Amino acid sequence: MKKLIILLVGITMLNACELDMQPESQLTFNGFWESEEAVKAAHTGIMASYRGYAGTFWQMGELRSDVWGGNTIESPFGTDLIENNISSTVVHFGNWANFYGFIHYLNDFIKNAPDVKFTKQSDLNHLMGQVYGIRAQVYYTMLRAWGDVPITTEPLLEVDLVKLKKPRSPKSEVMQLVKSDIAKSLEYFGDDNSLWLGRNVFWSKGATLALKGDVYLWSGKVLGGGNSDFTEARTALEAVTGFELVASDKLWGQGNENNKEFIFAFDYQKDQASNFYNSFTGRAVDIRPMFDDGGNSMSGYVINGASRYGPSDKTLLLIDDVNDSRRNTFLRLYTDGAVHIPYVAGEASYQGAVLNKFLGIVDVDNLRKDFNNVPLYRYADVLLMLAEARNNLSADPSDQINAVRQRAYGASYGAPYIYTNGTQAANAKAILDERMKEFIGEGKRWWDLVRAGGTFVFDEVATMNPSEAYKIYYSISQSMLADDSMLEQTEGY
Repeated sequence: MKKLIILLVGITMLNACELDMQPESQLTFNGFWESEEAVKAAHTGIMASYRGYAGTFWQMGELRSDVWGGNTIESPFGTDLIENNISSTVVHFGNWANFYGFIHYLNDFIKNAPDVKFTKQSDLNHLMGQVYGIRAQVYYTMLRAWGDVPITTEPLLEVDLVKLKKPRSPKSEVMQLVKSDIAKSLEYFGDDNSLWLGRNVFWSKGATLALKGDVYLWSGKVLGGGNSDFTEARTALEAVTGFELVASDKLWGQGNENNKEFIFAFDYQKDQASNFYNSFTGRAVDIRPMFDDGGNSMSGYVINGASRYGPSDKTLLLIDDVNDSRRNTFLRLYTDGAVHIPYVAGEASYQGAVLNKFLGIVDVDNLRKDFNNVPLYRYADVLLMLAEARNNLSADPSDQINAVRQRAYGASYGAPYIYTNGTQAANAKAILDERMKEFIGEGKRWWDLVRAGGTFVFDEVATMNPSEAYKIYYSISQSMLADDSMLEQTEGY
């Protein structure tokens, strides 16, 4: 046990990651990796720890974009990120967002689990496919966030302050690791398209294929891989099976979480963990005196949260078509009882909005609880990434765009909502707009804009300009530089 205590101290020094979850806090105890049950317990711990990063994934993937920055009823959160206020002294997600503590557990699993005898080898293969896929997703997130990052693929077995120091590996090497982990994940999954325990809250082959499409689109556009990477992305996305678009009224809400569209979702349950979307709602005392945009009183509305993030006028105007079911992404709040359809920017009576996607349910105690599962990938994402891959290869993306539009517009689908193939630039803008409408609140928009290449990120985000292109990647803190002489500041800061 002494070795375990020293090891946990070492991990904390490396990265202030939560270590109080079971069973992952015991992964490196000598003798742990001796049974199938232990491996499955370690896997459960990994999934619980992974869920703890869902809020970070969302913040990194969306706050810097053009989605947020509008009215909030309470004091807003995340304003520095929304305004792209980033510098060598204004540092976000310090200590690499504490990802390396989690990576240690993934590395430990990858190193030790294959040596454990399973009753069914297919079970071990599935678990290995999951963990390789998750490690690829974490490193991919770090690559997109910081560009060059240290690479470590071995578990921390002892405290060695010299070995803990590592330089930042070039983006090309990080991407190579991501692609290699994706290949290993798919190798372990083989022909197994099943969901572990039949649930989409565990990683799967479909999740790895969706990730592969995402990764190769980024590699092709941002890192210059070109058509060969776009072709890999298209092939991977076309291989995603067993998932489909579901009706708009069957997509959101706790009763719909096991739908056929969610490919992988973070799992939240009562008495276990709640998601972070209560900051997109508000307090009953503030909301009940208000009215919705149809002039209906909110006096009986059950809510208990905070209003910390407000959709921008750009966002509300983009989804303001009453025929588009995605208009219901937000419940718009006003101080008068007038009708405010269509939305008009700048009206003094508009106070803010409640995000409906992850609103939770009213529990038996008449309080609203935030136990909605939060998807990382769903099938609409696959379709629109496939549209992007096709467009990058000069192929027609309209079928994929129209599949998503048809679901959104329902009985109103038809002219003028049917998309017709245009120029490559027009298609790219149409795909970006469709993705923005579809994935509000799901941590996609910032990554989408960067991945699109060209000047899209500067055209769409008012707080970014080409002279500050280095801000695509985050800075690292002075304390990180002081603690590790092998680290260098992100270029441009």
